[in-house]
Amino acid sequence: MLSVSCVLFLQAELCAFCWASVHLILTLHLNQVVLLALLGSPRLTIDIDFVGDDIHPSRLHVIIMRVAKELQVYAEPVAIERFIPLPEGSHDRNIRIGQFGNLEVFVTDPYSIALSKLERGFDTDFDDLVFLVQHGLVSLEELERVTREALPLARKFDMNSTEILDHLQELKTRPK
Repeated sequence: MLSVSCVLFLQAELCAFCWASVHLILTLHLNQVVLLALLGSPRLTIDIDFVGDDIHPSRLHVIIMRVAKELQVYAEPVAIERFIPLPEGSHDRNIRIGQFGNLEVFVTDPYSIALSKLERGFDTDFDDLVFLVQHGLVSLEELERVTREALPLARKFDMNSTEILDHLQELKTRPK
C-alpha cells in the first residue's frame, strides 16, 4: 500500500505537472484494485493500473510512471479497450474521485473492471468480483447482461467465451 507521504509526493509531482499545463484539465482513470482499495477492500495490491496507452504513453502517464518508480511502486498504463469490449455506457459509469488542481481523477467503470476480471478468472479476481457485488457497485444481473453482450466480440479480444461463462457461473456460487 502507498503510505501517506508517498501519496503526497505523487500529488505534489502531479500538481507541478498540472500547473505547467494551466489551460488543460487532465483526466486520469484508475483501474481494478485501486477502486477496491478506495472502497475499503482488505486485499492489498502491489501495483497501480491506470487507463493509458502502454506503447505510446502521454506526458502525464510518463510522469506517473517515473514518480512511481522513484517511490518503488509499480504503476502501469493499461489499454483496457484492447483487452475487453467496453460495455455500453461504460464512460457514464466511471466514478469520479475528485479534482486536484487541473488533474481530475476517476475510477474506471466497475462493469468494465468486472468483465476483465471475469475474463481472467484468477482466485483474486473472484475475491474482487464478490467485493464489487457486496458493495453494490456491480449487480450480478447487470454483469450477466454486460457479459452476454460482450460474447459476440470475444474472438476479436482473444477472449474465451466458454471460460467467461464458466467464470460467471462460478461467481454466482460464491457467497455474497
